[in-house]
Amino acid sequence: MPFSDSPNHFLASLSARDSELVRPHLKARQLPQGEVIYSAEDTIEHVYFPDTGVVSLVVGLTSGQFVEAGMLGRNSVVGAAAPLDGSTALNRAIVQVESAGATADTAVMKRLVKESETLRLALVRNDQMASAQTQQVAACNALHELEERLSRWLLQTRDLVRSDTLPLTQEFLSQMLGVQRSSVTLVARKL
Repeated sequence: MPFSDSPNHFLASLSARDSELVRPHLKARQLPQGEVIYSAEDTIEHVYFPDTGVVSLVVGLTSGQFVEAGMLGRNSVVGAAAPLDGSTALNRAIVQVESAGATADTAVMKRLVKESETLRLALVRNDQMASAQTQQVAACNALHELEERLSRWLLQTRDLVRSDTLPLTQEFLSQMLGVQRSSVTLVARKL
């Protein structure tokens, strides 16, 4: 039976055959805000399919700060490259809004992508989407003012959580956007 009613867009897009391959290997998982799913250079041991919440892909700076490079949620898969032999994490994945979904072992997913070319291609497309989003965020950070960057960030988060209530602090927003908290306060008041 396909995942056609799944809140996770990736799972919902799978064919009936791929759904039946994946379904027995999924385990429900809750992720609290602030949980680090993996850090840069870790081996990604689980692939995560969020139904709710938001996971940020962040890049560490030499100053010890982190800046968000991408945002994943019900539209995606966290760790999608791992079953495609990209099992070493390039960045940190941290839960920014409490999340619920399903997880599968990377080793099992590697076996499944060998059995199904369509599942492999779906993961490749998902990974390409995440890469394109990361490039878009880099361009946005280089070209746009904080007001535009914060607006994009808030709209994208709202879309992923499907709520007008975003349980985030200005301190957290400043970290994700790589700016001073006082700057976020000024722009938030203006918005």
